[in-house]
Amino acid sequence: MATTLEIAKSLLSPPGDTIQEHIDFIGMSQAELAERMGRPKEKINDIIKGREPITTATAFQLEKVLGIPVSFWLNRENTYRKELYELQQQEELEKEKDWLSAFPVNEMRKLGWLPNIKEKHVLVNSLLKFFCVASTDEWERIYIDEEVSVAFRVSLAHTQSPHAISAWLRKGEIQAKEIEIAAFDKKKFKNVLADIKELAFLMPDNYTQQLQSICAKCGVAVVFTQNLPKAPISGATRWFHNKPIIQLSGRFRTNDHFWFTFFHEAAHIILHGKKDIFLENVVGTEIDQDKEEEANAFAAKILLTENELQQIIDATPLDEEMIFKFANKFRTPAGVIIDRLQHLKLIPFHIGNGFRQKIDLFN
Repeated sequence: MATTLEIAKSLLSPPGDTIQEHIDFIGMSQAELAERMGRPKEKINDIIKGREPITTATAFQLEKVLGIPVSFWLNRENTYRKELYELQQQEELEKEKDWLSAFPVNEMRKLGWLPNIKEKHVLVNSLLKFFCVASTDEWERIYIDEEVSVAFRVSLAHTQSPHAISAWLRKGEIQAKEIEIAAFDKKKFKNVLADIKELAFLMPDNYTQQLQSICAKCGVAVVFTQNLPKAPISGATRWFHNKPIIQLSGRFRTNDHFWFTFFHEAAHIILHGKKDIFLENVVGTEIDQDKEEEANAFAAKILLTENELQQIIDATPLDEEMIFKFANKFRTPAGVIIDRLQHLKLIPFHIGNGFRQKIDLFN
């Protein structure tokens, strides 16, 4: 059974049909038309079959021989070629349905990343526009092909869900474009981290807006992007179009995890190069263990220095009042203190979780 596209293509009429109809009506053969136009018979046949376009010169010749205006032939040709191209594009898009099915399309539609439509060829086109690529081949070159070396390239070839991860990363790039930021100032960014730590301690209702504003003034775009199914990323850092981006998902939904992830990503910007991309909690990406440990140490020191931690350890066992006392003294979230003590196995992991503040970046 013929598909809708096959039927549409069979019904598409080249301008040569109109030429044939007219010469049939006036009793002229293709050979006579070719002779009167001064063109080879084969060339005229190709034009009539739609294999060759009607050029401006051909349109003028047809006007003289058949008495039909140049504008008619050029409009007829342009309309045909446009419709033919659109059908060819639809055919190509139909072949790309497998690529589309690998993305969490339903979730992307719910989040407004893609239009709420069901036609697959339209969704493919929307997804290509979302990624700003002309074809799935270009998408693969940017996100999968490990041999490609361009500034914004990241290889997701060995991850379990490259399509979902690439969509999450791309959404962060789109969000970053919408933020007006100053030129990047590394020294200024490093200096404001103390202010951001105070923000982490105070946790006002608009902490996300304040965080974005502080970082934008230093030339860093901070964006908050909801996780997609099969893309459980807590954070990412990279340079995109010469702009450093910190992308956060708030995956673990507690303030201690959120702020540690932010300062960890900030460390990558301050300590490491522009060519690297850092994805947190993604299995299958190439990890520079030394850089990750540097970023961990940097984040840990900002939130709680070794000296401050030692003062807390010396005071153990701690009651609730003492924990809040130390949190106020060191201007750090109480949940950070609990997290540190748990990881040092000074308290069990099921103790103290009430000190962690629940957060939801998107509600």
